[in-house]
Amino acid sequence: MKYVKQVAVATLILGVLASSDRAPLATTFKLDVSHHARALQPGEIVVLEVRPSTPSVLIHATAFSNSIKFFPDSSNGLWRGLVGIDLDTIPGEYPVALRATDHEGRIAHTTYVLHVETKEFPTRRLSVSPSFVNPPAEVLDRIRREAASLAVIFRNSDTDRQWSRGFIAPVPGESTSSFGRRSVYNGEARSPHSGTDFRAAEGTAVKAPNAATVVLTGDLYFSGKVIILDHGWGLYSYFAHLSSFDVAQGDVVTQGQTVGRVGATGRVTGPHLHWTVRLNDARVDPLSLMLLLPG
Repeated sequence: MKYVKQVAVATLILGVLASSDRAPLATTFKLDVSHHARALQPGEIVVLEVRPSTPSVLIHATAFSNSIKFFPDSSNGLWRGLVGIDLDTIPGEYPVALRATDHEGRIAHTTYVLHVETKEFPTRRLSVSPSFVNPPAEVLDRIRREAASLAVIFRNSDTDRQWSRGFIAPVPGESTSSFGRRSVYNGEARSPHSGTDFRAAEGTAVKAPNAATVVLTGDLYFSGKVIILDHGWGLYSYFAHLSSFDVAQGDVVTQGQTVGRVGATGRVTGPHLHWTVRLNDARVDPLSLMLLLPG
């Protein structure tokens, strides 16, 4: 897999002098910024890497109107943060505003630009029960309530980062690389596929791809039985079409722990696992997450 990398350097002339009994503070504070990604396209995760020229105690960024947190690698002085490019992002240049504070309390700012490119997604045509394409009037209120509940969940992630290692596949089956695919149900176009499907037989154990808190177990109209895991810092795993649950809302799970079983509930044509990843509410490909942060 080819990675792309660019480097930006920020310099802040501080003009700060120490007291008379101390040597003057250095007047230059630099940030070397780069990134890793499969590609800068809709639906991808970008790992930003920042190396300050002086030890820092905090690095923060804003990208796509979202707050980005960074964690340090004590072995090499590098800080990393995850940025999600939503599935519907329009190609163009998107600034990332970075801010770093060093141990002396000095602050440096810089802007790093992500050049998002066009990506073409395939289209699939499926025949399903008419009620899943044009739901009857009596279930519309339920659908709206479920959508509102999910929106609240995705806006209120754990402020602590629960994941600490790379992410593993939730089932052993192969993925269908279905992320972003446009769907036509019974001849009518619908929203793009916001997750990746994995081949798996009914009853296959679904494993937590990383440490998380279970924030929802429920039965939704379109997705059937679902489990949502909050990994912290705006990162979520959403498993759909399950047959049963092995955890309850509020449980804290570890990487590799069984959380549910594969099924065929909701709007599906057969058993499989649907895995959606949300990063600061951006819909991103789970395969991108596993590649950039391998388990």
